Amino acid sequence: MTKEIMKQKLKDYALSVARLVLKLNYNIVNKNYGDQVTRSASSSAANYRAALRAKSDADFLNKFKIVEEELDESIFFLEMIEEINPEFSKQVLILSKEGNELLAIIVASLKTLRSKQNRKL
Repeated sequence: MTKEIMKQKLKDYALSVARLVLKLNYNIVNKNYGDQVTRSASSSAANYRAALRAKSDADFLNKFKIVEEELDESIFFLEMIEEINPEFSKQVLILSKEGNELLAIIVASLKTLRSKQNRKL
C-alpha cells in the first residue's frame, strides 16, 4: 500500500468515526466517549501525515508509535460506545474492523522499521 493510499485511508477512517459520533444521542457519556474517539481517530491520521514529513528516522519511528497508540485507543472507545449504544453495533463493528486492519498495517510497518534500525546498529 502506498503512503498516499494509507494517508487517505486514515483520513477516511477519522471522518467515518466523526460521522458516527454525530449520530449518537447527546448525553454526558456519549459526549465524553465521542470526544475521545474523534480525537484519537483524527490524531492517528494527523500523526501519520507528520511521520511522512519526519526530520529523522527517530522522529519517523516516534510518530508511527503514536499512530499505533491512537488507533488502538480509537478501537477501545468504539467498543465503549457500542456498549452504551447497542443500536450502533453494526456501524461500530465496521469501524472496529477497519481500525484493526489499519492498526495491523502500522504494527507490521513498525516491526520492519525496528528491524531496519537494528541492522544499522
